Amino acid sequence: MAGIGSRATAMTVQLLSASNGVNTYLADSRVIGDGSTGAAIHIRAQNAVADLTERGETVRYPTVQVYCEKLVNGLTEKFRTFSGSVQMAAEIRCSQDRLQGLQEELEQCADAVTQVLDGNRGDWGSGMYYAGGYQVAFGAVKHGGKNYIQVAKVTFEMGVSIS
Repeated sequence: MAGIGSRATAMTVQLLSASNGVNTYLADSRVIGDGSTGAAIHIRAQNAVADLTERGETVRYPTVQVYCEKLVNGLTEKFRTFSGSVQMAAEIRCSQDRLQGLQEELEQCADAVTQVLDGNRGDWGSGMYYAGGYQVAFGAVKHGGKNYIQVAKVTFEMGVSIS
């Protein structure tokens, strides 16, 4: 199982930050009242709560934290080293100094992540594949970030079959 979670995370980060990734979908759909598009999403492989990341470094919002939540070696193919699933998470964080528009920005970012997933069903290489399907959970607005922060978590499952 060594490295499967790391490889799945790296593949997901690469997919979301590709030239046809999340920022491309946002550029097409997100226009602010003054006619400009919003800031690009910063994508990174990390599983850390917002409080800790803000204390350790400067964070630019919106951001997507990609990480592996769970590995399941179900041995569906009996003579493989790993034959099962990897549950991935893409945690989208949006922050601003006003409540107005925060929910809308978060929803647009979550839509962009799910559109990238929808457009990339199938073989991801290295024995990993994405059959489709995801779940999006929206959290409540909290104090943090640039004053207010809101988080949405997109979870999805990848199949893995490696020798």
